Amino acid sequence: MTTQFDNVSVVKKSNIFFDGKCVSHNVLFADGTKKSVGVIFPSSLVFNTGVPEIMEIIAGTCRVRVKGETEWKSYEGGQSFNVPGNSSFEIEATVVVDYVCHFG
Repeated sequence: MTTQFDNVSVVKKSNIFFDGKCVSHNVLFADGTKKSVGVIFPSSLVFNTGVPEIMEIIAGTCRVRVKGETEWKSYEGGQSFNVPGNSSFEIEATVVVDYVCHFG
C-alpha cells in the first residue's frame, strides 16, 4: 500500500459531509485523475456515487453494505472495496476510519 502521493495538487478547502462526521480533501494528479483523502468519525452514513469508486481503508475498521447486497462486510486498514457508479453504500464506523477514495 502506498503511504503517500507525490507530485500532486491538493484543494485547500475541505469537503465536510454529514455535519462533520466525514471530512476529506481532494487530491488532483497530473494525469487528470482525482482522489479524496479523508476521515470518517464514528457514525453510520450513506454515500451516493456518481462514478465508480474504490474505497481504500488506510486505518480503522468499518462495516459496509453496497447497494443491492444483503450482507454487511467488514474492512480494516489495508483493505478496499468497490462501489459501482450511480449507486450507494452504507458504512458503519465504530472508530475513526482513514480512507482514500479513488474515483473512476
